[in-house]
Order: sequence, then structure tokens, then C-alpha cells
Amino acid sequence: MAWLFGLYGIQIIIVLILIFGSWFIWDRRFKMKSDQQVPEGFVRTNEVSIDPTTKKKIVVYYHPDTGERFYKEE
Repeated sequence: MAWLFGLYGIQIIIVLILIFGSWFIWDRRFKMKSDQQVPEGFVRTNEVSIDPTTKKKIVVYYHPDTGERFYKEE
């Protein structure tokens, strides 16, 4: 019976690690690229979105050589 709790306990811990790890990676990835100066080589695109929670306008910039995207709050 103890091995059964150990098996389920390990699975729950692994799932929690995956959930929290992916949440922190996604959050860090988005916040690093917003509300800063636009780096050299980035071109403004026509993509504009409004954050539904803060009602702020987000403009997308694109680097043609690397394909990287930059999100700037305006």
C-alpha cells in the first residue's frame, strides 16, 4: 500500500513541476520583451493587440534576419 502512495506522489510532484516550470518560463518570456526600448534592427509590424486585463496597446516588432519578435507596450 505504501508503494501505491509513493507512485502517485511521484506522479503528482512531476506534474506540479511541469505546470509551475512552464508557467514561469512563459511569464518570463513575455515580460522580458515588453515595455522596453526597441532594439536595433527591429521593424514595426501592423500587428497591434489590446491586453484585455490592462487595456493597454501592445505593438509587435520583428527582426527580419533572426525572425525574433519584440512586444512593446504603447
